[in-house]
Amino acid sequence: MLSTTLIDEVGYLSYGTRNADLLFEIISRRYEVKPTVVTTNKPFSEWGEVFPGASCVVSLVDCLIHYSEIIVLEGDSYRMK
Repeated sequence: MLSTTLIDEVGYLSYGTRNADLLFEIISRRYEVKPTVVTTNKPFSEWGEVFPGASCVVSLVDCLIHYSEIIVLEGDSYRMK
């Protein structure tokens, strides 16, 4: 049985290099093995700002988007009402 992991709100806060390394480790261990859902309020082009100074950001994004379905939700957030 495959267990799906949900990583919610990446980009809501800024994270240090250690956090980027840990996220990369989680994603790379699950890569092509188990499904992972990631939600974010930032486009991948801004992930360098989310994980400033982290050298693994490009590899992290590459693992995330390979074999992925990216869904962009547009419109007002219900939280902003």
